[in-house]
Amino acid sequence: MTAMKITLSQQAAPEIWGKNALLSVNNAGFIVHNPKNDVATIQKAARKIKNQGILNVALAGDGWNLEECWAFHQGFNSVKNQGSVEYPNLGEQQAEFDNRVKCATFVRELINEPSESLTPEKLAQQAVEFIQNIAKTNTVSYKIIRGEELKEQSYHGIWAVGKGSSNPPALLKLDFNPTGDENSPVLACLVGKGITFDTGGYSLKPSDGMSTMRTDMGGAALLTGSLAFAISRGLNKRVKLYLCCAENMVSHNAFKLGDIITYRNGVTVEVLNTDAEGRLVLADGLIDASKQNPQFIIDAATLTGAAKVAVGNDYHSVLSMDDNLTNALFSSAKDENEPFWRLPFEELHRGQISSSFADIANIGSVPVGAGASTATAFLSYFVENYQQNWLHIDASATFRKTASDLWAAGATGLGIKTIANLLLSK
Repeated sequence: MTAMKITLSQQAAPEIWGKNALLSVNNAGFIVHNPKNDVATIQKAARKIKNQGILNVALAGDGWNLEECWAFHQGFNSVKNQGSVEYPNLGEQQAEFDNRVKCATFVRELINEPSESLTPEKLAQQAVEFIQNIAKTNTVSYKIIRGEELKEQSYHGIWAVGKGSSNPPALLKLDFNPTGDENSPVLACLVGKGITFDTGGYSLKPSDGMSTMRTDMGGAALLTGSLAFAISRGLNKRVKLYLCCAENMVSHNAFKLGDIITYRNGVTVEVLNTDAEGRLVLADGLIDASKQNPQFIIDAATLTGAAKVAVGNDYHSVLSMDDNLTNALFSSAKDENEPFWRLPFEELHRGQISSSFADIANIGSVPVGAGASTATAFLSYFVENYQQNWLHIDASATFRKTASDLWAAGATGLGIKTIANLLLSK
């Protein structure tokens, strides 16, 4: 089948095509009009072309450099009717483009995969396999702790959340150590929420809210793809990855409201909402991460509806008390043209998750609380020095239930370039 040619123009479209039209057509194919040299215009144009049912295209003519090709790729990508794109040879930038596509595709496909096939253990295994395929031989070691082993080794948060499912929970501990020196310092620890399906437990979600909960492992996918992409760009420092994986199901042995979880660092937690389970599994990973004495810790999770209400699906939310680390992340986001937005996290939020029966509760204790902030406050009780060198990402932009003018419905892959950039800049 002959591919439709797509060319770029820095001229505005003739008025006959409409005011500020993105596209016009000639005998050769579509022309994308981008007088402001804005890559978002190219991404929008790609969506419009795809929405017209045109599935096979070729990018032709001048102006198709790395960022222009990447913008078109993001807009043209979709789960259904995938189609094909013939890209120009990008020369020295070809490897960068190919690795972007490879890592973003991994993240998107993992998030979109049904939970029937993506169990907690399989999520951990796929993360290992992908990073091993990107990294050089003998630079990756790992351990997966499964099922009852979690209880025996006192990973009580992951165990509590996952014990109600026939698919046992799992914790991945992966060590990327390109130096080969077991005493090499750790640059960063990455801790990802890997809830492969979230019913809400006994705090049951309504069907509409539950319909996309196969994507509740978006934080784990994001950090796996970010580490892999950083490795493809030449990361030469040690990074450890922790994926806290479970299914949150309803059964005779599922955890219940009023349960008390005692963590390895001595903090006790009263469960007041079984749908606030992501923070319970992340706590175990953050305890381990803190013990590594890394230069910094990043956790990522599709953690709260509150963050999504604040920023929609258009931004990842960032919460941290460390201004230097936050500024470094936003500098990386600007370099990579990816959307992040800071939400508040202060000491006052740590007092808003009180419990009458434990040290803290797993939801806010004030009548009108800042849900994303109190969720971050909960996590802070499991980071040894939470005021410095720790940053939490509430990953609202990992998945779109409906399409927009930039994105098809489904997972986006947003954030991998920013986090990789941060790892490489430290």
